[in-house]
Amino acid sequence: MAHRIITQVFVTGARVFGRAFAEAYRHASATQKYQAAMGTSGTGANTFTSSGLTLDEACKILNVGPPKGGEANMEQVMERFKRLYDLNDPKKGGSFYLQSKILRARERIELEVKEASEAKAREEELREGWKPKVYKDR
Repeated sequence: MAHRIITQVFVTGARVFGRAFAEAYRHASATQKYQAAMGTSGTGANTFTSSGLTLDEACKILNVGPPKGGEANMEQVMERFKRLYDLNDPKKGGSFYLQSKILRARERIELEVKEASEAKAREEELREGWKPKVYKDR
């Protein structure tokens, strides 16, 4: 009689575990397909896209125009950042969540400008050609 109860518990547990495993696999598969369709990776290589903050959202948060040709008015961005960041200080009754969104928005705009300037420098180097500095030993 006891062996029958133990067998039933084991079989029931195996079914529950199997169903949970199958559901987890379906969820992981759906997530992978969604990320492939959206063009993002789940590796966290680009923390800004993994956090879901786009350049357009960052510009709206700080109320600045998007960088044109990879160049933005960083003084205006920093001015708006400092003002909004101080207004949302939790010690003054603000929101830590909004403060973090404002910080991420500034970082996103800075990243965009940095990547554009690096790409511009690479293009300029390719156009001019690579000219290494040669040092002669005496």
